[in-house]
Amino acid sequence: MTRYVALLRGVNVGTTRLAMADLRRIVTDLGHDDVKTYLQSGNVAFGSTVRDAEKLAAGIARALTDELALTVPVLVRSGRELAAIAGGNPYADREDDPTRLLVAFLATAPKKSTVDALAAPGGENVSFTVTGREVFLHYVDGGYGRSKLTNAYLEKKLGVVATSRNWKSVRALAEMTAS
Repeated sequence: MTRYVALLRGVNVGTTRLAMADLRRIVTDLGHDDVKTYLQSGNVAFGSTVRDAEKLAAGIARALTDELALTVPVLVRSGRELAAIAGGNPYADREDDPTRLLVAFLATAPKKSTVDALAAPGGENVSFTVTGREVFLHYVDGGYGRSKLTNAYLEKKLGVVATSRNWKSVRALAEMTAS
């Protein structure tokens, strides 16, 4: 049994509404164990014997569409991957305020050419590091809410689906999926 987290993009922050009880039920009905949600923003930790994260993501996305008529991107990371992310933030030792640190989870690793071309919009004081399928973000002069470096910006510039979580959430999800 491997622990995973599914990260749903855009849930309960705009017009897409999803009760966490429904999300837990759907993931449980798919045959996964020890299903727990975190906050109201589409984070669900679970155990599964399935070893293919893409297959897990596709199954959850399909069930959300079939049962609730919701079409939302679903990204899955294993507990091992989350532990590496939580332990590998290049900005964690520079910032005490976890609201200024975020991780953008990407559906796939972006092309090197798009990573090389990525820049903070409008001269904003934002540091970022792209590592595989994650973008570590440090909002030096404020938080995510005042920045133009958003999921939509990253998706446009990198050409991949993204969903972001603040540092407190990343650490909590890593703890929930620790073996």
